[in-house]
Amino acid sequence: MSFLNNCRQFTNLSAMKANFLQRINTVLPLVSDLVHAHVAMYTFSQKENYFTVVSEFEPHTTYNPIKQSLIGKEIPKVQEPLIDKTIKFKSKYEGQRELDFGKFYQMYTIPIVVDYEVIAVICFEINYEDTQTRGFTRLLKTAFIILENAPKKADNKMYRAISSRDGIIITDKNERIIFANMVASRIYHVLGVSNLLGCYLFDRQLTLHIRKETILPRCPYEKEIEVGNLVLIRRDIPINEAGNLLTRIVILSDVTEIRKKDKELKIKSAVIQEIHHRVKNNLQTIASLLRLQARRSNSMEVKEALKESVNRILSISVVHEFLSQQGDENIDVMEVTKNILQLIQQNMLDSHFKLETEFIGETIILPSKQASNLALIINELILNSIEHGFLGRNYGKIGLKISQSDEAYIIELYDNGNGLPEIFFDLPTKSLGLQIVRTLIEGDMNGSFDLYNDNGVHAKIAIPYKFLMESEVDV
Repeated sequence: MSFLNNCRQFTNLSAMKANFLQRINTVLPLVSDLVHAHVAMYTFSQKENYFTVVSEFEPHTTYNPIKQSLIGKEIPKVQEPLIDKTIKFKSKYEGQRELDFGKFYQMYTIPIVVDYEVIAVICFEINYEDTQTRGFTRLLKTAFIILENAPKKADNKMYRAISSRDGIIITDKNERIIFANMVASRIYHVLGVSNLLGCYLFDRQLTLHIRKETILPRCPYEKEIEVGNLVLIRRDIPINEAGNLLTRIVILSDVTEIRKKDKELKIKSAVIQEIHHRVKNNLQTIASLLRLQARRSNSMEVKEALKESVNRILSISVVHEFLSQQGDENIDVMEVTKNILQLIQQNMLDSHFKLETEFIGETIILPSKQASNLALIINELILNSIEHGFLGRNYGKIGLKISQSDEAYIIELYDNGNGLPEIFFDLPTKSLGLQIVRTLIEGDMNGSFDLYNDNGVHAKIAIPYKFLMESEVDV
């Protein structure tokens, strides 16, 4: 549920006050991680003498035992004396809470005031050990400054959570560094800066390695920069009051290894695309050789057999063509079918034959191996319709319908042709094409295959979801 919905459901706050609190809520993920605290926003419940929590965040920068969510809970005022005191005196307070038996957490509260009225209280609950770490007082003070000067149009992305692997630098109003965590110190140590404290953020010594980057001192910004041999994402958040800088928070995320992996994946993807391109070309070369052989043969039976082989090869080449173009190992079944139909129209149909096509249903994305099998299956079924279903006719219709059941994808290929003779269903099939279809569906894909007459021939294929999931794991 969204923050504003929480306000509407659990409080009597006006829309104006709820929108004001949403500004504060935007910065809470950053504040929570900055001081390693569970942060909750308390406000007045719809029930008299009760508080409720409309927002809370857990830190990503320290271990924090998972607690039951407080959002929407009605909490008696007598159970939260520090919250009540903060509202009464409109001031920050510090206290303790025993969350676990014998384990106390430090509490820090800050009131949110609109028109001299406290409309909410932000409460920090922090493990006592975390309050004893170097620079904690500075971090807490910075968190309060952020809350007291939350921008009117805060960007959720800029105030998103911090990782424990991120470097943090904080400056005073004069851009002098007054805090740097160990990660930030390590990053700059690699760049030859031994001590950050006391340096000015935009000193040449600190920006020497940053080239072609625009610094925007008064505006929040985020950029990926190359610093020496490192690739960093620099998030810069200035906190201003009446246009004057109060403090600046700089968050540095080292993405050097991620970018190296991205580059390796791009190279690998390009190589795979090239392999698929060459496989497609080789298959088309084989198809061309078979066409040449068919033209030289005097036997109509040989010509037909070679023509069928050409179409089987080209149906597989369609899949490799898709893979070579998109660089993805997954294929859209509907698009493959359209391409196979186009190939068959070019290679098998008489120029006077009018073929109508119909495509109905959902998109199915299959891994390349299953897509290759399905391409061959669809090719055989379409060839079967054209060779037998439309015998003696100069027009016909072939359709594809894709749907889903509870356990499988359902692919139906149908035509409006002459249908199959009744004797076909009583005798074992000798058709190589249908033998290929059954072997691939029932043997390789653990699916089912039905063929029946319904104003033409109707083929129904079911491919279980379970088989596809197992195939992905095997890959």
